[in-house]
Amino acid sequence: MKITKIEAQLKTQGRYSVYVDEVFAFGISELGLINNGLRVGGEYTKQELETLKEEAKTDKIYNQTLGLIARRPRSQWEIEDYFRRKDVEPTVSQGIIDILLEKKFIDDLDFARRWVESRRLLKSISRRKLEFELRTKRVDNSLIKQVLDEDNTDELEVITAEINKKRRQTRYQDDSKLMAYLARQGYSYETIKKALADNTE
Repeated sequence: MKITKIEAQLKTQGRYSVYVDEVFAFGISELGLINNGLRVGGEYTKQELETLKEEAKTDKIYNQTLGLIARRPRSQWEIEDYFRRKDVEPTVSQGIIDILLEKKFIDDLDFARRWVESRRLLKSISRRKLEFELRTKRVDNSLIKQVLDEDNTDELEVITAEINKKRRQTRYQDDSKLMAYLARQGYSYETIKKALADNTE
């Protein structure tokens, strides 16, 4: 069985269609093409082609995962959950996870640090809510504690800034409504009471 044509795919940049005996056999990335030494004229047994097809499937999933990570950093659990939803075989998903960990493409400590930094930039947010969000991403509790301990943000300054912003809105002139809002953001009752007291002085 001979590879008779290799051509770039029009819809997916960086991927190629491989034809065996003039019939489409599988798609593969440019790196997969090079690593497997695929070329027009190459001859393979039926078993060798089946092995190449399986490698091509893994190659496709791996590249899709890289695209996912490129859009934003992901926790290891998020990648594992992505594989579960895609029904990726456990042996394949674990193999890809191992590569991503080795290459530092997934790193829960780095992920948690980036998450805290980005959330701090986007809005006023409490330590408690950050902790909750990271737990939903299944980041280990010890890593969450380490990252939040590294964060030098003054919680009272953050909540005070949020109170000043919300006070510009008519609905939040009412302390009870403002307190309820701040509680939903994860601030403790004691912190809310202190911030409101300081704000009225």
